[in-house]
Amino acid sequence: MAIRIKARGGEGVEQMMRRFKKLCEKEGLTKDIKRKEFFEKPSERKRRAARKSVARVAREDKD
Repeated sequence: MAIRIKARGGEGVEQMMRRFKKLCEKEGLTKDIKRKEFFEKPSERKRRAARKSVARVAREDKD
């Protein structure tokens, strides 16, 4: 899954970079890179997922 940006007519490099960064954020690439920056033990990953699940359920009950 490669993200490709084609230059639009009269578009500068800064605008292309802005579009590229926005696409990366939308695809979840930046979040994934930050998550994989350091090794996380499987037990810590499960614990984090459980906390996230509990928070999501609490939020749904609140509404």
